Formats: sequence, C-alpha cells, structure tokens
Amino acid sequence: MPIFYTRSVLFAILFAGFLFSCSSTNYLTMNATEPAPVYVPGRIQKVGVLDRSLSTDKNKPLDDLDKILTAEGKNLDKDGAHSAALGLYDELIHNNRFSEIALIEDPKVKSPGLGVFPAALPWEKVREICKANDVDALFVLCFFDTDTKVIYNVKTAEIANPFGLTIPAIEHEATMTTYIKTGWRIYDPTDKYILDEFVYTDNVSQYGKGINPMIAVQQIVGRKEAVQQISNTIGHNYATRVLPYVIRVSRDYYVRGTNNFVIGRRRSLTGDWDGAAELWAKEVSNPNMKIAGRACYNMAIINEINGDLPKAIEWASKSYSDYNNKLALKYINILKNRLARNNQVQYENEH
Repeated sequence: MPIFYTRSVLFAILFAGFLFSCSSTNYLTMNATEPAPVYVPGRIQKVGVLDRSLSTDKNKPLDDLDKILTAEGKNLDKDGAHSAALGLYDELIHNNRFSEIALIEDPKVKSPGLGVFPAALPWEKVREICKANDVDALFVLCFFDTDTKVIYNVKTAEIANPFGLTIPAIEHEATMTTYIKTGWRIYDPTDKYILDEFVYTDNVSQYGKGINPMIAVQQIVGRKEAVQQISNTIGHNYATRVLPYVIRVSRDYYVRGTNNFVIGRRRSLTGDWDGAAELWAKEVSNPNMKIAGRACYNMAIINEINGDLPKAIEWASKSYSDYNNKLALKYINILKNRLARNNQVQYENEH
C-alpha cells in the first residue's frame, strides 16, 4: 500500500508538470493606473487643512469621562489629532497635486467628540475660512477618538532572587491595544459640495509584564509616541485618496501554435516584448484560423503593454469577431473598462 501511494503521488506530479509544460498560454503582470477614489476638480489648486476634532464646551465633560474610562492619558487625542493633520499636510505637499497647502487653525470650529461625525460646516463658514486663508477647498479632520483595551494574563515564571537563585513566581502580563478612529471631509465651497466623507481606523498594541498588574501596565512605555506615529500615518494615507494609483493586473498570452510563438515566448521571458511582437505579427494572416486568432490576441497584449488601449481593443475585437477566439471576448471587456478608467484619470487631470 505505501508503494502504491508513492507511485500515485509521483504520477500526479508528473502529469501536472506535463499539463503545465503543454499549456498554450503564459501568465504576465503589468501596471495599470486607476482613478483617484476621490475626484477633486482641477480648478482646486490651493487647499487648507483644518483640525476640527477639539470637543465643544457643551460636550467636554462627557468627553473627559470617556478619557477616564478608556485610559487615554493626558492630551492623547489632542496630540494624536495634531499628528494626523500634520501627516495629511505633509503628504499633500509631497504629492504635488496642489500648488499651495495651508495648515489652518480656527479654535471656534469644534466637534461633538466621542468619535462621531459632527454636522457639516455651514457653507458660509466654509467660504469665510477659505477666503481668510486664500484657499479653494478645505480638508477637515472632523473627529479623532481613541479607545484603549487592556488584557491581563498570568503565568508562572522563574526569577532570580538576591542570592542569584531562581525561584518560581507569578508573572503578570498586560497587552494594551489603542484603537484610533478618525473622520475626514473635503469641502468644495464653489459647488457647495462635500467631495469626500471617510472614516479611517487603525490600532497599536504594546506589551508589558511585572509582579502585579499595575507594574505590568507601568512597563508599557512610549504609548503616546506610538499613537502619534500611527496617527501621522493615517493622515498621510488619507491624502492619497485624491491621487490616481497603480495596481498590478494579470494577463494570459499565447506561447504555442507555431515556432514563432515558441520563440516569442523565450523573447518575452527575457523582457524583449517588441521582439516577441515581431514574430506574432507574422502569424496574424496565418491560414489556420486558430493560429491567426491567437496572433491577433497577442497583438492586443503588446499594445496594452505599450499603453495603446484603443489599438489593443481593435486587435482583441479582430481575434474574436474574425477568428472566434473566446479568450479575446473577455479581454475586450477588460480593455474597455480600463480605457474608461484611464479616460476618467485624464479628465480629472484636465479639469
């Protein structure tokens, strides 16, 4: 029985390798640009960053109670919010989407606190702030809230006594996780439209141990600094929502049918895609419809690689309509969707 099992496994591996080696297609990946998650009109070139997360006086007692219950510590939310706003400010300067960035302070603009979106700012107030700071739009940190959970664990450990001997002892472990929740809006006063409303969350965990729970918690150091660092990263990440971004997409292309496909495969594996395309072009008029359809499909692939999506759609359409290549039909829809997204990116850049 063991011998039969070993031979079965060996046969399966060899058969899988045979199928892989005989596959008519190869797999490639390439970059594709996606439009920004948030569309910001091109006329908006100067923007302000405003931290509105400071609690109103009316809700301050309730917010202070929340700080006690969640063990937030002195000024943790205030300093964390400031770090988040700075992260947004720094990233907006770095990504060059806007010509001018202003960090705005307005102590009269506050939030209810407790991690909820406040009512939208009145448009008169938005225009007033924009005019006073000479900006076209406002990026607003609407709320910033932290919530801390502490988990205790007890285990037996060996510690050294004053005489250098190890003795069994009870050791307390504390894991403190701080959850950070932020809310953001982008105001366009010209069109009186909120371009984005988004909640961004993250967390940071720290660990300490000691002979009792209190000492275990006291061993957790640098919590405030860790929260500020994560908050700053949140601000950086939010800024990228107004930028197009690049993803990796996968494609199949034909590597079998004639010797030109075989040689083209080797050229493509070395990165010589234009050299491979020269060989595929020789097969687009092959009297064998299957071969010609594969060649037309591959010509669509090389045009997508080179960034000519309309031409890629033409070749993929020819592969399907003239030679009934089923893989090409799915590829046509992929190309059309990508072309539409590219047109959206271009429109956003121009407007």
